[in-house]
Amino acid sequence: MRNWLFDKTMQIIQKYFPELTTTQTEQFAALDELYKDWNAKINVISRKDIDNLYPHHVLHSLGIAKMLRFKSGSSVMDIGTGGGFPGIPLAILFPEVQFHLIDSIGKKIKVGQAVAESIGLQNITFRHCRGEEEKGKFDFVVSRAVMPLVDLVKIVRKNISGDQKNALPNGLICLKGGELQHEVLPFKNSAIIIDLHTYFKEEYFITKKVVYVPL
Repeated sequence: MRNWLFDKTMQIIQKYFPELTTTQTEQFAALDELYKDWNAKINVISRKDIDNLYPHHVLHSLGIAKMLRFKSGSSVMDIGTGGGFPGIPLAILFPEVQFHLIDSIGKKIKVGQAVAESIGLQNITFRHCRGEEEKGKFDFVVSRAVMPLVDLVKIVRKNISGDQKNALPNGLICLKGGELQHEVLPFKNSAIIIDLHTYFKEEYFITKKVVYVPL
């Protein structure tokens, strides 16, 4: 049953992704209560920021879809996922894509697993490990401000599959903020950067960017 809280929390997601199915809408709407409950036990989101779950975490994660709409059958690894960002929102948005979420902190993986199970996500797996330990192959690796691009590329290059199926060559897609000119310099001839404020008009996104590096 729809109620005021449901409408309020979902408004910003539906504003930018109006094509969501009923199942996707219900899954996104369930995140509010689930993350607030888990965050009270295991701090995966700043307690000052938990009320901004949808714009600052869910919608921000979905910014990766503004760089690339993953094709059905693609595989994506989320490195340093924390409590499930950007992997869980992306797994909801792309139910025909397989997501593998890893983090070096076990209690954060526990939260992500519990949330995914609660909303019935079938296209997601989790592993408690460091990025250096994960040997699987994926079409893309995604992350949200985990570490500098140069360091991240060194870790995940081994994880990029040679089989191409998407509109962009396989590689790394990161959510970043602030000034990136120095960080992107080693990849200046191949990287693509988009400003999320072009798509999401909320003030939070003024400095937010998506960076793609083919690998």
